[in-house]
Amino acid sequence: MKYLIKDLNLYKEGERKVLWAFEHMPVIKYLRQIYKKNQIFKGYKIGACLHITSETANLIINFSQAGADIFLCPSNPLSTQDEVAAYLVKNGIPVFGKRGESGKEYYKNIENVAKILPHFIIDDGGELITFVHQNKKYMKNIIGATEETTTGVIRLKNLNKQKLLKFPVIAVNNAKTKYLFDNRYGTGQSTVDGFLRATNILIAGKIIVVCGYGWCGKGIAQRFRGMGGKVIVVEVDPIKALEATMDGFSVMQIKEASKIGDIFITATGNTSIITMKEIEKMKDGVILGNSGHFNVEIKMDEIEKNTLKKKKIRDELTEYTLKNGKKIFILGEGRLLNLACAEGHPPDVMDMSFANQFLSIKYLKENPDLKIDVYDVPGEIDKKVAEYKLKTLGIKIDSLTKIQKKYLSSWELGT
Repeated sequence: MKYLIKDLNLYKEGERKVLWAFEHMPVIKYLRQIYKKNQIFKGYKIGACLHITSETANLIINFSQAGADIFLCPSNPLSTQDEVAAYLVKNGIPVFGKRGESGKEYYKNIENVAKILPHFIIDDGGELITFVHQNKKYMKNIIGATEETTTGVIRLKNLNKQKLLKFPVIAVNNAKTKYLFDNRYGTGQSTVDGFLRATNILIAGKIIVVCGYGWCGKGIAQRFRGMGGKVIVVEVDPIKALEATMDGFSVMQIKEASKIGDIFITATGNTSIITMKEIEKMKDGVILGNSGHFNVEIKMDEIEKNTLKKKKIRDELTEYTLKNGKKIFILGEGRLLNLACAEGHPPDVMDMSFANQFLSIKYLKENPDLKIDVYDVPGEIDKKVAEYKLKTLGIKIDSLTKIQKKYLSSWELGT
């Protein structure tokens, strides 16, 4: 079933959100103007598994206006903005999904998109790509795919290592104009935004434990510190731990941080980061949230087994009274809190991420004979996105002079 519009006001709210985001996505706007004219994707079907937000809607509309038949399902059961889904359907784009769908509905919606037999896949977490590999009858038209997240890239590289990957994938997450901005500034700001919407408590003076110091963790740590939080970083990578130390954060093991933290945010892309072993050491009343892609970082099943009573305190904030008498509070069911509790990343950074998505699918279309592998975004695309963004910001930069170019091409440097 496609998303059914039952309330016209829902559609109108979606329209307002999508158009507001579009005003802050000048690169997407620029690409829309160019490729709407030449219909480069006419005759191609695209299956997209992405967070259904106002920013995503603008990417989807770009593909549609460039001639593609595009179908969308959510990459997280709690990340869909129903008003945005309604707006897309009103504009003729099939959307399979709604906020708060069950696990069964979630995977059925992924199958609904796979059934269109897409030529290209745009993925967020590797869910749709994994599904078609498990159900090869849906794979026959696929030329290639793109992947948006760190977690998804890890999954697909593992699939490729086992020689099971069946088509080329471009790791959009690995573009500098993606991870340096979307992962760092987007995740940092939207995580704090989600935390504040769900709790409305003061961050200043609280001890914040950030698990993971990749680009997402860096952004989260920086933004919580900017709000007056005392930030502790937990890491397993010695280089990242050293970097966090040099950035001015306290670094310690989770078993020690568990004893003193007030707020815990996971952002590792791994499983079992906070288990009952850590929770048993925590203070009464701690708040736990996850900004990693999948809801496996906080062991919710263990928490449920050790809970006497739970109740909803606010939207996306649940109180758990444990068997030992302590209370803990969980944000967004342990799911991706910046989307479960807020609206996701700001359009200003998604502008570059989605420009990479659009241009990477264009690259796959123009290079249908690529060897099966997981590729980084071509350097010329990454650079072009940065140039577009600077241009839309009204920023001009210098270029190398002939003398400077000659100097850099010489092996006799210093002369």
